[in-house]
Amino acid sequence: MSILWAILAGLVIGLLAKLVLPGRQAIPLWLTVLLGIVGGLIGNSLAAALGVRDTGGVDWVRHLLQVGAAALLIGLVGPAWSRRGR
Repeated sequence: MSILWAILAGLVIGLLAKLVLPGRQAIPLWLTVLLGIVGGLIGNSLAAALGVRDTGGVDWVRHLLQVGAAALLIGLVGPAWSRRGR
């Protein structure tokens, strides 16, 4: 069940990251999900290092770090992926 949650969270984080980035990212959905999962893991690690991983309410800082990490990954991988087809 945790794999299903990771895929679902990766989808949401990846899509939010694509919304944050300007322009169109020409990467497939499976790569968006994969980068969203990796971004989520990086964001969780950063939040734990900063001491804000688990709070009493909604973990907004952790979620922002997850989306930010995924956006950075998509921003780096997107141009390389589009050049791959040339």
